[in-house]
Amino acid sequence: QVHVVESGGGLVQPGGSLRLSCAASGSIFSLYVMGWYRQAPGKQRELVATINSDGSTNYADPVKGRFTISRDNAKNTVYVQMNSLKPEDTAVYYCNARRPWQGRSDWGQGTQVTVSS
Repeated sequence: QVHVVESGGGLVQPGGSLRLSCAASGSIFSLYVMGWYRQAPGKQRELVATINSDGSTNYADPVKGRFTISRDNAKNTVYVQMNSLKPEDTAVYYCNARRPWQGRSDWGQGTQVTVSS
């Protein structure tokens, strides 16, 4: 099992920025497919962005051009830089560490992001 811990959430005004961090355990972090997901009240959990072991990325349409996912394999950490935040970005943000060769993934506990004036 991979231990996943998110940090960096908080309250921000519309148009503001936040950077979330996610640390994952394991000596082969560089091989993990890492992803950020979010869940707003009353809604299903949805994809925000993923980053593969080769650094290729994928973004959900609502965040394209505003969010940037990146990873630092030396620190076993993945980030999402969120700019031009909107009230509809308000959600609990979850980090996922997926091992495709095992067919397994682990989730963090989530971090709350609230965009409000």
